[in-house]
Amino acid sequence: MNVDLIRAARTFLFVPGNRPDRFAKAEAAGADVVVIDLEDAVAPDDKDAARSDVAQWLSAGHPAVVRINGADTTWFDDDVAMLGAVSTHSTVGTHSAVGTAAMIAKAESPEIVWKVAAATEAPVIPLIETAVGVLNAPRIAATPGVARVAFGTIDFAAELGVDPDDREALLNARSTLVLASAAARVASPVDGVTTALRDTEQLTDDVGYAARIGLRGKLCIHPSQVAAVHDSLAPTDDQVAWARRIVDATRADGSAVAVDGHMVDPPVVARAQQILAAVRS
Repeated sequence: MNVDLIRAARTFLFVPGNRPDRFAKAEAAGADVVVIDLEDAVAPDDKDAARSDVAQWLSAGHPAVVRINGADTTWFDDDVAMLGAVSTHSTVGTHSAVGTAAMIAKAESPEIVWKVAAATEAPVIPLIETAVGVLNAPRIAATPGVARVAFGTIDFAAELGVDPDDREALLNARSTLVLASAAARVASPVDGVTTALRDTEQLTDDVGYAARIGLRGKLCIHPSQVAAVHDSLAPTDDQVAWARRIVDATRADGSAVAVDGHMVDPPVVARAQQILAAVRS
């Protein structure tokens, strides 16, 4: 999968790996990225069959991220081997199965992240969902092959014994991932799921909050969430108008200028360009 797509993606829509009948529906749902889940969504007895179904789907040229089982499970090595085989060997027609990426469940060490990146020759998204993972986030984000990190809020909150909807309780962890990503020069983190499937107001509020503190992507668990996330992450008309004024003013004068009574220097211009890039994406 194109690493630039992962870096720019707003929505990552999960689909169970043991439901191949839903793969095409997920692909057609309008999400930026489809995540086929071999971990929590698949019962132990179904892991092997699900892995086979996922390999077949990927080998047919369908781009997807695959959430593989954690490194401490008996399925990890087989998941990694499958992704490696599909990524490096399988081509159907004009479609190459290099349109894959790995999301590592319960990522805790840069060594494991590097192992997956090297074995699959694909972009990697470490899913940080434990205290160890958060504390190691700076090293994990800086590991070669990492396109972006994601936050597994539900598992993390369970480990801490707090409510996953308690923003104050999870603020430090979210901010740690934001800082780690920025320091590693990777894309902003992807925030965890909103479990209220039909509560658009809560979803929109969750996305807006996460974006304000630097998480500009969202893990989605239902197709109905995709459009609301895209709308929430789109720049407002006022933001776009401001960005255009900044860019237009600096085109005319390469030095520092004032716009709307505020000084404009290179960091301000960079933010304006990011806003306009989001409109075009």
